[in-house]
Amino acid sequence: MIENVLLAFIPIFVAVDAIGVLPLFVALTEDVKKKDKFRIILQSMITAMCLAVGFIFLGKAVFKLMGITMGDFMVAGGSLLFYIAVSDMSGLGKGSRYANQELGAVPLGTPLIVGPAVLTTSLIMIGEYGLPATLISVSVNILLAGLVLLLSGSIMKIIGKAGSRALSKVMNLLLAAIAVMLIRKGIIQIFHL
Repeated sequence: MIENVLLAFIPIFVAVDAIGVLPLFVALTEDVKKKDKFRIILQSMITAMCLAVGFIFLGKAVFKLMGITMGDFMVAGGSLLFYIAVSDMSGLGKGSRYANQELGAVPLGTPLIVGPAVLTTSLIMIGEYGLPATLISVSVNILLAGLVLLLSGSIMKIIGKAGSRALSKVMNLLLAAIAVMLIRKGIIQIFHL
């Protein structure tokens, strides 16, 4: 069980990309009081958790109803993850298209903390490592993202904006590699059915 949690944790950790969200969070909450920042972080974590857990429990039922196989989802999800990784690496991704309203729910809770990358990865991790391991991994990653946002001031002082951007690029490269792996596994599953 612990091994499955760790194996599910890593791809979800990369998909959440809390360090990549950090510069945007700092920019969006620059003039926000400490008490309001905490409320925004709490709102983002509740939104992210509700969306992720809801999707984990309902996603497979929706797929069954629509006739979508796990192989189909892996190829589609991998393609989407690859697009997200490339968009973020090229500067066309996170933050450039989100309004500054209800920051906790949108854009922080979704799509930045839990967006297409996390939802796709979560469903695939259920197939690979089971529901309990995936739920634990998703929950811990959302809590870690909240902790990173709570410590945003200290973290930004240590790594700086350039360090945060560099770390985000590395995470996007890992996300692209995971996307390629998912596409490969999806194609193998499709052709073995």
